Amino acid sequence: MTEGFDTDRLDRIAPWMQGYVDARKYPGCAVLIHRNGQEVYYADCGRRNVEDDLPFERDTVARIYSMTKPVTSVALMTLVERGLAHLDAPVSEFIPEFAKMQALISGATRLDQTEACAAPTLQQLATHTSGLSYSFNPGLVPEAMAEAKLDFGPKDGTLAEVAVKVAGLPLAFQPGTQWQYSVGIDILGRVVEVISGQSLDAYFAETVFEPLGMTETGFNVPAGIGDRFANLYTPLDDPMALNQAKETGETLRLADEYSRSPYHTTPQRSGGGGLVGTIDDYGRFAEMLRRGGDAGGHRILSPKTLAFMMSNHLEADIAAMGPESFAEQPMTGTGFGIGGSVMLSPGRAGTPGSVGDFAWGGMASTFFWVDPVHQMTVVFFTQLSPSSSYPSRAQLRALVHGALIA
Repeated sequence: MTEGFDTDRLDRIAPWMQGYVDARKYPGCAVLIHRNGQEVYYADCGRRNVEDDLPFERDTVARIYSMTKPVTSVALMTLVERGLAHLDAPVSEFIPEFAKMQALISGATRLDQTEACAAPTLQQLATHTSGLSYSFNPGLVPEAMAEAKLDFGPKDGTLAEVAVKVAGLPLAFQPGTQWQYSVGIDILGRVVEVISGQSLDAYFAETVFEPLGMTETGFNVPAGIGDRFANLYTPLDDPMALNQAKETGETLRLADEYSRSPYHTTPQRSGGGGLVGTIDDYGRFAEMLRRGGDAGGHRILSPKTLAFMMSNHLEADIAAMGPESFAEQPMTGTGFGIGGSVMLSPGRAGTPGSVGDFAWGGMASTFFWVDPVHQMTVVFFTQLSPSSSYPSRAQLRALVHGALIA
């Protein structure tokens, strides 16, 4: 037994991952588990680059997409702790283009059927209750976002440019009335830039990455990585077009080839989905969350701030707020904090876990969670988009909890 785990049961994880690789569902994958600050399990298998037969290894650099959101949320909370912002502040205080907002009326069939509304607050942006959306959600606003390329992708321009364009669209609903997965945390990334006077990558480096030793994480592929940067794969014709998803018959179709990827040169600093990095780097970030902000000799946030951030900020669970959107986690039995989901009821969520688990994933099927009850962090990396393709997240939770015996 290691830190309360049955090691024989932990050893079920590697063949489970290998099964995904053998079935050509994932090109390759890795999992990293810590408990009580000790590494208790690591395994990898498969390929980071199927075409060149390169293995998926511990130092593979992957696109973490929406697992960027908790990093941006931590950055925001460092500014809140310093008294430079408060979560009830309207975003228009920092981005004036949001000052005169309109929201679609109920039942709108055209984008011009709107009514005046308040600017979303920073808290609403962080909890996806702002009225903003993503282009892959259903509805009028997502359609307009898709046409104008407003998902803060690596080819969509700069953070500041896209934030202003987003402000020019109506909101999908009145702020605070619904939950819809959105670019809200990208907008918060711009808020961090405005308050700090630094670019988001510079603020991340100074405030989060350098204290944690996250030397191979960034908005651009770090220099010298070479072919350690993984290819991205998809079973779909377009890995991001979830509303019109068309399977190709090829489960591992190359979607973004590592050497030609825009992540080498992108000017975009997407706080909602732009980071690439290694599993060990993200493990350091997850462990910082578990330790209540302690980076080991340096404190990023206070334990009280982290507890607040990782608590449920919704009136109930996500499902109670009428979502009509894609989400990385189950909506029933799950709440939402500042930048990540919060487990309210494992039974209602239908997946093993602990009350208070803080978690999120990325579009390329990466996933992590912090379990404050069992003092545990789990990080899973692969490169297959979209993340809704397979039930690997629920399966991994079952495997981990099935091995936890004390």
